[in-house]
Amino acid sequence: MPPDSRSLNVPTIYCGTKTTATTAREFRMNEAVRHIVCPHCDSVNRLPAARDASAAKCGKCSKPLFSGAPAPATTAGFAKQIERNDIPVVADFWAEWCGPCHAMAPSFARAAAEMEPKMRFLKVDTEAEPQLAARYQIRSIPTLIVFRGGKIVGQRAGAMNAGALRDWLAQYV
Repeated sequence: MPPDSRSLNVPTIYCGTKTTATTAREFRMNEAVRHIVCPHCDSVNRLPAARDASAAKCGKCSKPLFSGAPAPATTAGFAKQIERNDIPVVADFWAEWCGPCHAMAPSFARAAAEMEPKMRFLKVDTEAEPQLAARYQIRSIPTLIVFRGGKIVGQRAGAMNAGALRDWLAQYV
């Protein structure tokens, strides 16, 4: 019979860091973890809660989990982003033809640069992803929705400047 793989020092990857199975078991047992969904491949990553997530990389695709910029969202990965992330997720529903959306885009990008990794910032193009716009009954754009644990905890329609956006989002961190 083969030996128990948990007793071997088999390399394991946790968010881009190779460790041994023994260390990985200790990691799981002793550390509080948070789940962060990769914006590139939609894989769920486990990070120690005490670790600075700003430099963390995905264990599957090796890309940074946070880039300091909003990530584009698709229908395929949106549910996983809002349900499996242990951090709040703010989604900006916008369209290419929308003037106020373009006016608010730099403020949203600045907020992402300042507030990641405390929050995940997503951009949903309502023209490319009409199913998401219909699911969340988006009637005017830009519309921002904050999710925590898959549930809507905040929603606001209309463009905001960077200060107002930061102040509004601060209550959800």
